[in-house]
Amino acid sequence: MTHWSTRSLALVARQRGIAPTISHSTVALILHDADLQPHRTRYWKTPTLDDTFRHKAAQVLWCYEQAQQLAQRDEVVLCVDEKPNIQVLHGEQPARPMRPGLIERREFEYVRRGTVNLLAKLVVHSGRMRSWDLERNNGDCLRGVLPQLLGDHRDARRIHLIWDNAPSHTARQTLDFLRTHYPRVRVIFTPAHASWLNQAELLLRAFAERYLQRGDWASCDELIEHLDASWPEYNRFYAHPFTWSWTRAKMHLWVDRHLS
Repeated sequence: MTHWSTRSLALVARQRGIAPTISHSTVALILHDADLQPHRTRYWKTPTLDDTFRHKAAQVLWCYEQAQQLAQRDEVVLCVDEKPNIQVLHGEQPARPMRPGLIERREFEYVRRGTVNLLAKLVVHSGRMRSWDLERNNGDCLRGVLPQLLGDHRDARRIHLIWDNAPSHTARQTLDFLRTHYPRVRVIFTPAHASWLNQAELLLRAFAERYLQRGDWASCDELIEHLDASWPEYNRFYAHPFTWSWTRAKMHLWVDRHLS
């Protein structure tokens, strides 16, 4: 078995003679007393906790700690991330709206109409966003929108650009493009396997919850039109700086504890 329940644990315990008459309710009591939950799991990423991690994480966390002060000095902290391959799903029957005593009902069957790649930018000190549709999630398409992405901040003395280690971000052509055309940009990569340090991931999660869940679109163009109208509304109603309490000091303590 790859997934255990109290009933399957009781069954195997009886078959192996561990407890010939045990019931699943008794197994549940044993697990409760032992504070074990075999029916639950979660994914996690394992960064390599070394000096490289400390250095890169400290660069990112310094930007978050100083974002407001930097903005007062005409410097801006940006977080950028992609949500690739958003499926364009179209129900074969229209949803039946809610009415007294009944929740909304949606047809189980749907048709896939393609995928859309979303690129999102978060302005850390304000929490405001902007998004773009990428024809493909690659370096060429990314570099095609960088002039717009950075052009919003043409008056900034310095731009601190935080993103993860995706191939389109680390590509030599992308870094050369930024050095040549945008020397005021300071590129900061999150540590390997620590993209959760990028606040743009929080933004995409908040945005998707409000503007992608329960969506129904007949074509990629329809979804793109929806996204283009959604990010300005997000800014009007929901944009605010994310509360980020994990400081450089806490990061160093966390690393020390795991290395000890």
